[in-house]
Amino acid sequence: MKARLCLLLVGALLALVPLAAAQDISPATIQNDEGGPVLVTGKVTYTNLFFTAGVSEPLIVLEDQAGFVDRDQTFLLPPESQVLGQITSDFYTSPFTYSLSLPEVPQGSLRDVDQNDTVDTGVMVYAIAYWENTWGDPYLEERDLYGGGWSTAYASTRVNQNQSAEGEVLGGKYIVYAPDDQQGFPSGFGADGRLFTADDPIVRLPAGYTVVDMDTDPFTFDRSREVKIDLIEGEEAELDDFSNLGFAEAFDGMVDMMEQEYAFTELKKVDWDALRAQFRPRFEQVDASQDATDYLTAVRDFVLAIPDGHHSAPIVGPLQAQFETAVSGGLGLGVRETDDGRVIVSFLLPDGPAAQAGVELKAEILNINGQSIQDAIRQTVPWSAPFSAKHVLRLQQLRYVTRFPLGTTVELTYRNPGQSEPQTTTLTATDEIVSFNASSFNVGLSGVELPLEYRLLDSGYMYVKIYSFFDDSRLTITLWERMLRAMNEQAIPGLIIDMRQNGGGSGFLADQMAAYFFSEALTISQTESYDKSRGEFYSDERGLSKFYLPPEELRYDGPVTVLVGPSCASACEFFTYAMTLQDRAAIVGQYPTAGLGGAQKAFVMPGGLVLQFSVGRPVDLEGNVIIEGTGVVPTVKVPVNEDTLFASDPVLDAAVAYLDR
Repeated sequence: MKARLCLLLVGALLALVPLAAAQDISPATIQNDEGGPVLVTGKVTYTNLFFTAGVSEPLIVLEDQAGFVDRDQTFLLPPESQVLGQITSDFYTSPFTYSLSLPEVPQGSLRDVDQNDTVDTGVMVYAIAYWENTWGDPYLEERDLYGGGWSTAYASTRVNQNQSAEGEVLGGKYIVYAPDDQQGFPSGFGADGRLFTADDPIVRLPAGYTVVDMDTDPFTFDRSREVKIDLIEGEEAELDDFSNLGFAEAFDGMVDMMEQEYAFTELKKVDWDALRAQFRPRFEQVDASQDATDYLTAVRDFVLAIPDGHHSAPIVGPLQAQFETAVSGGLGLGVRETDDGRVIVSFLLPDGPAAQAGVELKAEILNINGQSIQDAIRQTVPWSAPFSAKHVLRLQQLRYVTRFPLGTTVELTYRNPGQSEPQTTTLTATDEIVSFNASSFNVGLSGVELPLEYRLLDSGYMYVKIYSFFDDSRLTITLWERMLRAMNEQAIPGLIIDMRQNGGGSGFLADQMAAYFFSEALTISQTESYDKSRGEFYSDERGLSKFYLPPEELRYDGPVTVLVGPSCASACEFFTYAMTLQDRAAIVGQYPTAGLGGAQKAFVMPGGLVLQFSVGRPVDLEGNVIIEGTGVVPTVKVPVNEDTLFASDPVLDAAVAYLDR
């Protein structure tokens, strides 16, 4: 009752405010005065290749812009103000269309924006915007809103994409609701080029809804009954497309973009001038020859020159045939390197060439084709290159060092277990892929797994394997919260989170899933990206990665272990890093994570070849680069030796032992 009385008093006070100041403002010139819009339709065009990834509940919403009016990055859209539209075509095909009916009595935030000294009722300022709903009910909450603020892409407004501009609106369309005909609104940006500031020219709006087109000078005010408003993708969200250029010209465009925006030039000591000089002649030659193999090989070699695991070149067309030829022949064995530097047979194919020649499981490999095994490994260039971290490169070199074209004769020197003298044999690479697949980081995956799967172990601990942060985000959170609720209800004494085959996805989703294990809304890190207006890498409030805590009943405060390995990459590493804060979890593994720390930007080259590169670098709160090149290092290191290489799951066993202690 008190709240209602307060509202009534505020209304009464506002009714006493003199109207003279408002009446002195010239009325806006109205186009198509049909009483104001009731129905808004439009389309949403997207080119960004990650736009639909993980999305299962896309929304078109009437977005309260009070956050921008106040310049408040933490402003949360009040649920009562959120009017949801309908998506009227296939969301997964660009462009998709939408329809939104405006409420007769909107419930948005009133803001006095006429820049005079009189307190007025104010207006409600709305944009039409696209969002994805992941948490809670159908309305957007703090986590869905990335902590609050206003849309900077895929909205009816056009926003300055430079981080230092802090989301300033540059144009586009607003829908403004005036509760009466005495409210002022800007008719232009004013001399400072910014909206809702003291130098704005002001006009008086009619009561009801008006569409304000900010791409004209002065603004255009439209009160058509049905209006069409297309959403704007935004410059930084749009796909850079060099596909219609010549090969050398496209190369120039690619390198110009990467030289400016690549996040780790200094860290990786990339010499862009040297790369131009080295590779541009090859792209010029492709312009002359139009040879697809030369083109794909030049792209591959350029990508390999930058040691960043996010930058893999597609193995397509002629390169696919080359790859299949290069790895088609095997010796019927796979190898791993132990902590003491020995290379031993970790997989042996029964009746394969090696087994038939007398090579035994756990045999130490000494030489291949007269070359020491260490030199052979170092000189192996895996087809899955490049890599950000040295330990990942080494593991992949071990995988590829025993692959040859079919029919290749290979001289192998080895020492079987229990023998003092080495033996040398000659093997012929045969058509067997089993040993190659057995050493894959993703061995055992079917491709149809849920985003996460969990079960109760015999030890009494809960075990969950998170396969991806790139899957259906709504389903991921539903399963996650179901597990945590059950754990709290049943007082499960410990949790094991297996991240060893998680290739990444949404870093924000990963961070917020880690938040379920904390009681404080910690700031995790910040992401720096290139700011064109400043000519440097920069991070503002929007670049901070923070926890937005879930309801208390869903948080788990018991002991946690996180299982990691070299296939835990990108967003998987953000989750793991977050779990190291306040020593919240023990990180258990034989190797660090993959070391892929950069936020990615995709672009298209001639022939429809899609590449990506790192444009955002994560740093800790002291400005030190994290994750990239090093990964997250285990706090519980599981040794690599004969015992662990041939155990069922030594990393899981180590996690259980840790929780037992």
